[in-house]
Amino acid sequence: MRELHPVRPGATTQADPGGPVTGASGSPLGLHRVTGPERDAGVLPQAAWRLDASPEIAPDEVRIRVQRLNLDAASYRQLSREHGGDGDAIRAAVREIIASRGKMHNPVTGSGGMLTGVVEAVGPRSPLGLRPGDRVATLVSLTLTPLAIHDGLARWDGLSEQVPCDGHAIVFARSIAAVLPDDLPVPLSLAVLDVCGAPALTWRVVRGRSAPVVAVLGASGKSGSLSAAAAREAGASRIIGVVPDEKEAALLRGAGPLADAVVIADARHPVAVAAAVAAAGGPADVTVVCVDVPGCEGGAILATAAGGTVIFFSMATSFSAAALGAEGLAADVTMLIGNGYVPGHAELALGLIRTNPFVRSLFEKRLEAESAETPGPGTTPRFHETPATNGVVETKVPYTTPRFRDHEMDGAGGGEGGTAGGGDGR
Repeated sequence: MRELHPVRPGATTQADPGGPVTGASGSPLGLHRVTGPERDAGVLPQAAWRLDASPEIAPDEVRIRVQRLNLDAASYRQLSREHGGDGDAIRAAVREIIASRGKMHNPVTGSGGMLTGVVEAVGPRSPLGLRPGDRVATLVSLTLTPLAIHDGLARWDGLSEQVPCDGHAIVFARSIAAVLPDDLPVPLSLAVLDVCGAPALTWRVVRGRSAPVVAVLGASGKSGSLSAAAAREAGASRIIGVVPDEKEAALLRGAGPLADAVVIADARHPVAVAAAVAAAGGPADVTVVCVDVPGCEGGAILATAAGGTVIFFSMATSFSAAALGAEGLAADVTMLIGNGYVPGHAELALGLIRTNPFVRSLFEKRLEAESAETPGPGTTPRFHETPATNGVVETKVPYTTPRFRDHEMDGAGGGEGGTAGGGDGR
């Protein structure tokens, strides 16, 4: 049994080809997959409107037989809201996006997600170290991954972010993928790997400070709970978890010592968020935003101490709102935009799931709830939508996780210089 490893550019392991390979050389960036006038203009695959998802691979490409898509939270929320929670309509919309764009790239949110599947063919010059038959998860966004669906998404009811399907996807030479571990269920691995950039950058930033106070907006969610666990691991002196209502507070309190204080506040209300964080031991030296709705920039900035750092992981983040908001508040804070990649991010996130029973339990409860939910037409996911009252609940449960060694995170001790991360999806 092979250990899980992130597969990154520069890997030297050579894989045997497993299928048709075109004679033409491909661009390691995937430029040859961009179609129409954008190709001549040198547009990158993520920014392109449409990609060529034909199954023939270039010598440095890999083709994956897709088994499951994981739509990012912001994209699924928008689709569910637009179609009134009608699963059939949501399924048809996702099918149309993929068919028309050659990738899963929501034109409204600009986000996509990630996928899992089995390696079907490997070009002889692929540097990714993958082999036919490997069960993998891509660690790059579906917005830049050529994708074709073969079964019309017939096995998906449209009522959850995880989409069972049959299709194929193409991975470029300069991409990232991970061989799935044998010791974790696939849905759990997929959920963790989808947000693994968030705890990695949180770890890096917190590690670069001396016992900081850390506030996590959306701390009961997937990226939020992992980020809280990573902050604890990296040496945070106090963690303040911000959630929208009592239901989420109870879920976070049930996760033991992930947060020293659980704060109930609507993340879209800046003054209320700042006041609640301050009452819980803030302001924060590091604020991590993992909330998948717009309008959370101001609260995060106000809740952060002068000279502190705000890390934005949500795909709903507005750059202009954050930049102009900080300027208007005369807030001396460093703001980082998570991009989903930090060296060692997959190992760190999976390590937290394996060694921290509290964060694993929270993930499993979320996955169980998502599987059980069958909202009817006219309903939308409620997470982070309910207006909240403000309050603080203390939790003090002693627990120590195994510490990561400095060398296990490439550049992890480098302070606040990184600009990588990830949110609830890509």
